[in-house]
Amino acid sequence: MPVNPIIDHPRLVVGYHGCDRTTADRVLRGGALKPSQNPWDWLGHGIYFWEQSIERAWEFAHEQQQRGGVNKPAVIGAYLHLGRCFDLTDRWATKELGAWHLRCEAVARAAGTVLPVNRAAQPGDHDLLLRNLDCAVLNFAMSSADRREGGTHFQTVRGVFVEGDPAFPGSRIYGKTHVQVAVRDPSVVLGYFLPTYVPAWSHT
Repeated sequence: MPVNPIIDHPRLVVGYHGCDRTTADRVLRGGALKPSQNPWDWLGHGIYFWEQSIERAWEFAHEQQQRGGVNKPAVIGAYLHLGRCFDLTDRWATKELGAWHLRCEAVARAAGTVLPVNRAAQPGDHDLLLRNLDCAVLNFAMSSADRREGGTHFQTVRGVFVEGDPAFPGSRIYGKTHVQVAVRDPSVVLGYFLPTYVPAWSHT
């Protein structure tokens, strides 16, 4: 496939994945992370990493522990080659996503259904953590591109998310703002490693 400078990212980034200690041990012994396939995944289905944000990965692992999804929090690092990236920090991608939303909506209407909506996970959730609409549209877009190209076209999906409370009163900087990468093609994961950093607030 010819290189398209718009979507082909000859760029290496470091990503961090918050998980259970047993998962980290398994992956570091040569195992693989399983793609997330929740209907509310923010970037559609894939293996999720916090780009350059080890602190946020630790925070996520502890949040999962509080929800009962993790027994002993851990974080593993990964070297990611973004490859053919549907990068939502670039204007071409958000324009394309808008067009795919219209197609997805038309398909749902023809089938006599409606698209899901993004919704709050709990009272006071102004971030609308359950991103069912975004997930549905991105999954539709990615599978459409796969069919068009005869295989996995976009290897990664990348997005910036403004999340959390203001850093200080009146600020438009938010405490949990982050960059996430969803890996659709595991071959872009060049290798995993065990970070030495553990935040002082963590009691692992």
